[in-house]
Amino acid sequence: MDKAWIAARIPHQGDMCLLDAVDDWSADHIVCRATSHADPKNPLRAAGRLGAANGIEYAAQAMAVHGALVADANTAPRQGYLTSVRSVTLHADRLDDLDGPLGVRAERLSGDANNVLYRFTVHHGDRCLLEGRASVVLDAQAL
Repeated sequence: MDKAWIAARIPHQGDMCLLDAVDDWSADHIVCRATSHADPKNPLRAAGRLGAANGIEYAAQAMAVHGALVADANTAPRQGYLTSVRSVTLHADRLDDLDGPLGVRAERLSGDANNVLYRFTVHHGDRCLLEGRASVVLDAQAL
């Protein structure tokens, strides 16, 4: 599953689609790869740099891709909204000064038909750059 496959299933398009590929997934987790952190045109850059907190957006996109993968193949993916992030720990200051791909992992901890809780990490090789938990509400307008 490459960038084109991902872009067809999440609302983020063009430069805002940050993930390059899905490397592994199951019903309870996903691992994605990204190289957009090194792109000078990355839309999340500010003041010429990409701060580590932007890794939350990488993780949120991985969660969206996971939702598309676990959805019924005959239905459109449901719209999800990141409603909170908790226990976020940044182990780096920035992402744009790292050579090579980032690994983005999201693990579904719990959930029901409308709410999902994920744990996420963003890695560069064996180094954890940031980690935390995120809550996602699906189809919020219907609630």
